[in-house]
Amino acid sequence: MNSANIDYQDGAVALRGYLAYDETQSERRPGVLVMPGGFGLGDNAKVRCEMLARMGYAAFAGDPYGGGIEIDDLKEVMKRVTELRADVAKFRQRGRAALDYLRALPQVDPDRVAAIGYCLGGTFVPELARDGAPLAGVVTFHGGLETKRPAEPGAVRAKLMILTGADDPTVPPAQINAFADEMTKGGADWHVVIYSGTKHAFTYPDAASRKIDWIEYNKSSDDRSWSAMRSFFEEIF
Repeated sequence: MNSANIDYQDGAVALRGYLAYDETQSERRPGVLVMPGGFGLGDNAKVRCEMLARMGYAAFAGDPYGGGIEIDDLKEVMKRVTELRADVAKFRQRGRAALDYLRALPQVDPDRVAAIGYCLGGTFVPELARDGAPLAGVVTFHGGLETKRPAEPGAVRAKLMILTGADDPTVPPAQINAFADEMTKGGADWHVVIYSGTKHAFTYPDAASRKIDWIEYNKSSDDRSWSAMRSFFEEIF
């Protein structure tokens, strides 16, 4: 497997992502964009890229902030997330920059690309779908679903899978219902899977290290959600 840190740009902002793919494959393959959570491009997103590469995909983890930085302090995370999401067009463009890089790779079939995201990344990817990005599918793991710019009818080209925890206070039922209503009005192909007894960040094995009571790893939900994503990819690809 070939894996490496990758420098790319969003306008004047220098970004650093992470690319993984099986170098023994000669043919073009589906690509998967992996957008990380609010703590930045860390090991969780990189491990997911490597898992996807072993499944036969080319996977690229995007950089939310620039320089591939990681942030440990929750207050600083919330400050940066708020700033990043203040301008919807700029927020979507940050995700587009990573998607454009992935689709241009010689290893990738640009007509067979999906995007997945975790936490903040799980907010990035439905925004890409709302923006009409050329994606076959979008998968959100414990990501926020609210938006300042709802999808226009017919704009969403991707099929959407939302994977969320029943006990996640950051994605309450009202937010899920509003998303469902938005996507239905927009004519999108969508579905939501809700895991019982599951809090925010349920896919992060290191969640306990954050010492935040609403952040908790759940192995069962982690395994089930990854399996659901794999089945979804078999459908869309």
